Amino acid sequence: MQKTTSIPSTLIVTGFHALSEPLRVQVLDLLREQELCVCDLCGAMEVTQSKLSFHLKVLKEAQLVKARQEGRWIYYSLNLAQFVLLEQYLAEFRRFSPILPARACRDDG
Repeated sequence: MQKTTSIPSTLIVTGFHALSEPLRVQVLDLLREQELCVCDLCGAMEVTQSKLSFHLKVLKEAQLVKARQEGRWIYYSLNLAQFVLLEQYLAEFRRFSPILPARACRDDG
C-alpha cells in the first residue's frame, strides 16, 4: 500500500486519543457554534474549571482547539485544519483498501 500523504503519526495518535474521551467530544461540539471562554464551557457542561482545564490541555496538545487570551480570559475555538488532517488519514483507508461487502451470518443447518 502506497501512501499519498505524509501525516506525522504523533499528530494522528494524539488527535484520536483526544477524541476518545466523551467530555472532550462534548467540548468540541460546543465549540462548533462559536468561540467560548473557559467560564462559558464550565457553565454549559456543569464541570469544574480544574477538570475542564485538563481536557482542554489534551485538546490543545492534539491541536484540535486553538486558544487566545483576551484580558484575563482564554477563549477556545476549533482548529479545523487539524480535523482535516484526521479526515485525510481516514480517507487513505477508504482509498487504498478494497471495500468488501458485509458477511451475512446465517445458520445453513
